[in-house]
Amino acid sequence: MNSSSQRSIITGTGSSLPSRIVTNADLESMVETSEEWIVTRTGIKERRIASGGEFTSTFALNASRRAMEMAGVSPDELDLIILATVTPDFPFPATSCIIQHELGAKNAAAFDISAACSGFVYALSIADKYIRTGMSKKALVVGAEVLSRVVDWSDRNTCVLFGDGSGAAVLESSKKDDSGLLSTHIFTNGSFWNNLWQPACGSRNPAAPEIFEKKLCFIKMDGNDVFKHAVRSMEEAALSALNANSLLPSDISLFIPHQANLRIIDAIAKRLGIEEEKVFVNLHHYGNTSSASIPIALDEANRNGRLRKGDLVLLDAFGGGFTYGSAVIRW
Repeated sequence: MNSSSQRSIITGTGSSLPSRIVTNADLESMVETSEEWIVTRTGIKERRIASGGEFTSTFALNASRRAMEMAGVSPDELDLIILATVTPDFPFPATSCIIQHELGAKNAAAFDISAACSGFVYALSIADKYIRTGMSKKALVVGAEVLSRVVDWSDRNTCVLFGDGSGAAVLESSKKDDSGLLSTHIFTNGSFWNNLWQPACGSRNPAAPEIFEKKLCFIKMDGNDVFKHAVRSMEEAALSALNANSLLPSDISLFIPHQANLRIIDAIAKRLGIEEEKVFVNLHHYGNTSSASIPIALDEANRNGRLRKGDLVLLDAFGGGFTYGSAVIRW
């Protein structure tokens, strides 16, 4: 195949969330916090939390099936599955292998990637390269997390932020020039790897009684530094995508940023000069679902009629690592 003639188009989207809702009022009985404190600082009003019998693969499978149904793609047509997650079912094997098996996608190579909240954009970029080079024709890209299992529910600085869920998209090879993924851009600044992290339970700090006593298997975050870097990095990623496609912010029909904090979203939109009505926000319902946030938002926008043929969509993400990235899609 001539890679220059191939383009990735998104033919289906799907999402899946736990049924259990934990409100800010619920958190008031767990930690020293308040509805006003949480909403003022984050914009979050509630989040979805997995039950004991639900796992990352549970939501990834549900979202994948919905995306495949919309795309009209059968499991045996898939040749690639990429799952972005920092909360896999197990350290190994890759949770994508479970997804491949449960879907019956016997012809698909499957692997996980870890890029925190930028994971879906990273996975989208990888799948796009496979399609553009002719190595893949139909790929499933998923972002899924059960962050509630790695949150310290006694730490008000982090427990109010995160939620569980999954979003997915089916990418297909197309020779059409009037739609599809125009470009993706991914970046890393590893200098700040320990500003947002899970100190254990990996090979450096393996599981042990003292590790659990110190709560090192839970998310740790330097909120102020993360905020500052998130705004700057997401602005850089967005401008890279716009410049690469000779676009102005005014050309964008819908801006879908990572849903981490409403103040971050507002600051980036203001810096870019994107009107409020063009910024997609569902953070108040779901909190920060890490790699799942952008695909959940994309699916909501798609199913709610916010996306029309020809619309230009800008995705913009930032996560631990620090990782960040962007993508421009002509719908």
